[in-house]
Amino acid sequence: MERTALDSVVTPVATATWQPIPHLRLVEQVELALTSCRFHVVNQAHSLSAGGSRYFGLMQIRNGRKEADYAWVLGLRNSHDKSFPAGIVAGTQVFVCDNLSFGGEVKFARKHTRFIQRDLPFIVARAIARLGEKWQTQERRIAVYKDRLLNDSEAHDLLVRALLIGAIGSRTVLPVLDQWRNTVHNEFAPRTVWRLFNAFTETLKGDNLMFLPKRTEALQLLLDRHVGIAEGDRTLTEIAMANAIEA
Repeated sequence: MERTALDSVVTPVATATWQPIPHLRLVEQVELALTSCRFHVVNQAHSLSAGGSRYFGLMQIRNGRKEADYAWVLGLRNSHDKSFPAGIVAGTQVFVCDNLSFGGEVKFARKHTRFIQRDLPFIVARAIARLGEKWQTQERRIAVYKDRLLNDSEAHDLLVRALLIGAIGSRTVLPVLDQWRNTVHNEFAPRTVWRLFNAFTETLKGDNLMFLPKRTEALQLLLDRHVGIAEGDRTLTEIAMANAIEA
């Protein structure tokens, strides 16, 4: 969808306790904050759902790595129906197959309360400043995934566990298994955690973008635990419960 379509979305009237943020204004503030942090947007895409009440956008960020096989992306969301607060999430996009994954959500400090419009530039700038660290974490994760070999037994076990925590649905088990066994991309030929991760993300490619960040966050936590690089204190049970509530 073209960015200009965001300008035609009517923002609901504010109340005493809730101040909706126009979708386009949020996008513009994120772009300004990215520029201030010397991040460069090279491509972007936008989508609306629920009659324009829910927005999700993607921005591909130049990460300065030469001949990289993936790029940084920023996921941006906003709602006018109080279904979720505005927020951003760090992600990656694999060039060979356009697979997307997200991990490291940065929530805005405040909900859409009375002075959110006044304070929005500061809130967005502070959130964007934290994204660099999230992307660096993802780069370290990918490097480990590429180096860690995986046999069929381990892959099958991780597939079942991914289903149990809500990273995938039952109908996607066989497609993921097929991608693991018969990848068509030479880049994923070595049987590594990176190959399995992309088997998942290839299958999730058609998933609703609103749910994709939560699903890939759960998936990355599962795989991080397997390779021994898990960070943070969220448990797989907590991730599973969150996915079950949002599904």
